[in-house]
Amino acid sequence: MPSRPADPEPVREGAAGAPEAEGEVTAIEVRGVSHAYRGRPALGPVDLAVATGEFVSVVGPSGCGKSTLLRLIAGFAAPSTGSVAESGRPVRGPGPSRGVVFQQPRLFPWLSVAANVGFGLRRQPAAVRRARVAELLDLTGLSEAGRLRPYELSGGMQQRAAIARALAPRPRVLLMDEPFAALDAFTRERMQDEIRDLWRRTGTTVLFITHSVDEAVYLGTRIVALSGAPGQVIFDERSDLPGRAHPRADPGFGRLRERLSEVVRAAASGPGEAPGTPAEPLAERPGDLVGDAGLGRTGAALEREALGGQPPR
Repeated sequence: MPSRPADPEPVREGAAGAPEAEGEVTAIEVRGVSHAYRGRPALGPVDLAVATGEFVSVVGPSGCGKSTLLRLIAGFAAPSTGSVAESGRPVRGPGPSRGVVFQQPRLFPWLSVAANVGFGLRRQPAAVRRARVAELLDLTGLSEAGRLRPYELSGGMQQRAAIARALAPRPRVLLMDEPFAALDAFTRERMQDEIRDLWRRTGTTVLFITHSVDEAVYLGTRIVALSGAPGQVIFDERSDLPGRAHPRADPGFGRLRERLSEVVRAAASGPGEAPGTPAEPLAERPGDLVGDAGLGRTGAALEREALGGQPPR
């Protein structure tokens, strides 16, 4: 079998060609990370440092290891080689400092929206928990939906509730794995605007996995593209477009989208693509969402906590 040709050096350029600012605090540091499933390389080696407050979009062809990278940063799996650190501390498992939003909302259907949002705050004092849930429901436009069940919400509202739940413990990093992929085009664009607004208001560091080049350019203050499997960084560029009032109307949007599209198309057709790389789900059981067994408590008790002692709807 012919050997795989070396990948090109990644493009590294700041917004408007500016160099990286000195003194930036590193929120995520991935060093020499590779990962394999049953002996088949799926990712790497990857080196990536994400500064605090960045919104990093990660795009690439199917099976290139985007979700695998997110799993390793979340602590759901350990890399085969290399290391992952968050705020200078080694990642050895899931933790409240890294919130995760999945492709599906994965809300508990027997709980209200408020109880879902507050699920990860059960060890907090009741008054603190109620205040935080109310704050997040307001932040995500769900103030009037706190007593509803997930099945009473639209797809976009369910995903907003999932984002609120991930933000509840005040994570330093928010990891989002194609969170809008299942939404219709109109709702997806609206959710893109909402997550952009949430990022501006909270200042949370975001790592956003997507298949959409348009979405990556629209949201990312930094855009990273991976090669075909095993995925390696082949494009890494900062952008000031998300800070503008109407990014898609800016001439730079089309130019960056076209350049990124060419990179992703070349990666998809390149010899590095490895069909059949398993896309393992990020969470198999409800407990995986919160890293806490705690599911033996009744839904009614959780409802009372989330709603301040009031009976559920």
